[in-house]
Amino acid sequence: MLFQIDTLTAVADSVAVVEEPVQESINLWTMAQYGGWIMILLAILLAWGVYIFIERLVVLHSATREDKSFMDRIRDYIHEGKIDSAINLCHQTDTPSSRMIEKGISRIGRPMQDVQVAIENVGNLEVSKLEKGLVIMATIAGGAPMLGFLGTVIGMVQTFFNMAQNASGVIEMSTLSQGMYQAMVTTIGGLIVGILAMFAYNFLVARIDQVVRGLEGRTMEFMDLLNEPA
Repeated sequence: MLFQIDTLTAVADSVAVVEEPVQESINLWTMAQYGGWIMILLAILLAWGVYIFIERLVVLHSATREDKSFMDRIRDYIHEGKIDSAINLCHQTDTPSSRMIEKGISRIGRPMQDVQVAIENVGNLEVSKLEKGLVIMATIAGGAPMLGFLGTVIGMVQTFFNMAQNASGVIEMSTLSQGMYQAMVTTIGGLIVGILAMFAYNFLVARIDQVVRGLEGRTMEFMDLLNEPA
């Protein structure tokens, strides 16, 4: 009799274990589905930011790709009086620094101050080209979290509105928690997009500063070249 009781208890425990509900796991995709139209806007901003980041990386990589013997060849051409060959070399290299050097070569024979001003003007234009899209990236970094907070406020207002429309006055915790969950999802999405955009923006700014220092070095090197004795 005791064996039968133990057997029934074990069977009951196994049935209880089988009937225990399985909790649903949460991930980013599941949260995004509850965010509504705000999450669509955040997804667009994320895709836009990724495009700008990759496109700027390609541009910056091209801007820093230059033959190490470039300035040596320019020096040889200038000392030999082959100005056209130096300009053709700048055309073939096609980098921000080569375009600056080309402008300087075209001003050879004028006062040194005029040559330097011409080079600096071209340098400013090249830097502005490198910074293209950074304003949008900074806007995404600052605007995405605010957009997420807006979605949270809208979701909370909708939740309390539904509570106010309940004539029975009985508020179920499941309904309340579901509405708050949907509202908080947009905040998480906005913070994720904003954080990624902020890091991408700072990374691009650091790379552009590195390119600018290289352009300044090329300018000084070219001005020293002009002052060298033939």
